[in-house]
Amino acid sequence: MTKPSLPELLHAAVASVGGVERPGQVSMAEAVAEAVEDGSHLLVQAGTGTGKSLGYLVPSLAHGERVVIATATLALQRQLVERDLPRTVEALHPLLRRRPEFAMLKGRSNYLCLHRLHEGVPQDEEEGLFDPFEAAAPTSKLGQDLLRLRDWADETETGDRDALTPGVSDRAWGQVSVSSRECLGASKCAYGAECFAEMARERAKLAEVVVTNHALLAIDAIEGAPVLPPHEVLIIDEAHELVSRVTGAATGELTPGQVNRAVRRSAKLVNEKVADSLQTAAETFERVMELALPGRLEEIPEDLGYALLALRDAARNVISALGSTRDKSVQDEDAVRKQALASVENVHDVAERITQGSEFDVVWYERHDRFGASLRVAPLKVSGLLREKLFTDRSVVLTSATLQLGGDFNGVGASLGLPPEGTEGDDVPQWKGLDVGSPFDYRKQGILYVARHLATPGREGSRTDMMDELAELVEAAGGRTLGLFSSMRAAQAAAEELRTRLDHPILLQGEETLGELIKNFAADPGTCLFGTLSLWQGVDVPGPSCQLVIMDRIPFPRPDDPLMSARQKAVEEDGGNGFMAVAATHAALLMAQGAGRLVRATGDRGVVAVLDPRLANARYGGFLRASLPDFWYTTDRNQVRRSLASIDAAAKADQA
Repeated sequence: MTKPSLPELLHAAVASVGGVERPGQVSMAEAVAEAVEDGSHLLVQAGTGTGKSLGYLVPSLAHGERVVIATATLALQRQLVERDLPRTVEALHPLLRRRPEFAMLKGRSNYLCLHRLHEGVPQDEEEGLFDPFEAAAPTSKLGQDLLRLRDWADETETGDRDALTPGVSDRAWGQVSVSSRECLGASKCAYGAECFAEMARERAKLAEVVVTNHALLAIDAIEGAPVLPPHEVLIIDEAHELVSRVTGAATGELTPGQVNRAVRRSAKLVNEKVADSLQTAAETFERVMELALPGRLEEIPEDLGYALLALRDAARNVISALGSTRDKSVQDEDAVRKQALASVENVHDVAERITQGSEFDVVWYERHDRFGASLRVAPLKVSGLLREKLFTDRSVVLTSATLQLGGDFNGVGASLGLPPEGTEGDDVPQWKGLDVGSPFDYRKQGILYVARHLATPGREGSRTDMMDELAELVEAAGGRTLGLFSSMRAAQAAAEELRTRLDHPILLQGEETLGELIKNFAADPGTCLFGTLSLWQGVDVPGPSCQLVIMDRIPFPRPDDPLMSARQKAVEEDGGNGFMAVAATHAALLMAQGAGRLVRATGDRGVVAVLDPRLANARYGGFLRASLPDFWYTTDRNQVRRSLASIDAAAKADQA
């Protein structure tokens, strides 16, 4: 039997989901097949509606080697495992003559821990364990969540937190889950044979397609101890998120609360002298943190340096003592010891990392109104790590609706550790960028309006002219507005102001769960939804409920953001343009994601309005506009109001 061609396979897969083949999807599938075949790398920008999941699934399954797919959001993981993969596997089975297995794999803390569930949680203040099910009042939210978890444990096949609907609070989940450091290990655990996390790993070892998340991919790369099974192809979907997820996984944090927990957890398991030294070091650290002012620490202050050295040394002694002493009087000693060890090791590792003072790390203080001060350390950049760990020994395909910023892929490529496209050399990863376009006709479906007449937004202070503009635009659109704001304070101020001026209901992020807000926004076309960062990329509302997307200002990082400003400075010291490489690229990515909320289907019409004249007037405005969908562009406020009124009238006529 002759091997089926890629067009045949793609046609079968698209037919199985009741879809229509699109030129962009075909181009993408061909490019993925080519990259996988010759072991090269591909950055492919595929707009909303392209069908990119099938664009990479079909050539990957046809290749026949194991593929790992890493995504950023739960929604896409679910879509792949519950819908796209089952249908695609069934559709391709008659042609491939095999039925590839697929599995989901996440970090250990995403799975219910049967040991925690049945034996209880090691308690900080006293020896032994306590039963959270007895400790929590059955009528409390925590008590209800825990009772639901106990019932769910008897019926779930996977133990995966995301399979539990509705979900439970982080606090409740923390009572029945463990981190990889806290886990006893299958061989030492009474429940090892039934462990959900271990079963997920075993399924992944047998599967041809493993679906995971960016966080686990980052841990796999950073820690050097492989979590993912060996694979020949790596697909990174929602790839615009990868750098921030890897940075997050490589960021260390120390707080007085964290250190005190480590003291409490270890105190009863080591001799008094060793415990006292960690207690003393913790008290010193807490006093230093009480005086901490937010901002970057280009040099470690002397008092902090002494406190960290004392913490590091005391933690090291506790770790040694924990390994050499036993105390049979402690109930379920192994679990108590493992949790204590995990806490103390984290304190030791972060303290040591900061005292070593790598030039590749950024250290800063943060202060939170509710949680107090924290000390954080993050890599100046992750491009070197990604280049070394991702782009060797396998073919990597990175895809997203937003990878081409300012007209090319080199900006995103550089953040991933890739040289400029087309660079030759023995040790240079070979890659190419491909924009397969979108099935939408952006110039006919959308308008990009920049309110050029407004005052340039300042750091603080009210923007009366912006509020007037906002109210007029929302009124002209008949509601139907998604407001994307650069800060929660700005979103709240706009919601409060417009609630007094307009009759349209205005939903505000934080006043309900995000899922509930989006559902209510989609259900009533006259409603508006205002919010901040997670709305810039988390809203998928096709149709007449979202016909105006407003951005209050260009979302540059805050000038006092320690990590972003350090990265900007580093680029400048290397002779580059730090503002364009860091701040403008960050803003372009967010704006492209935000503008992508407008057109989600072929019948959608509307306006993206940016209430920041710098998009029209500043030198970098062209770079930012080139990163957005190719909407019809105007700065004419009267024209845009007429267009919005016309779109509103057409939508009302359709609904009548």
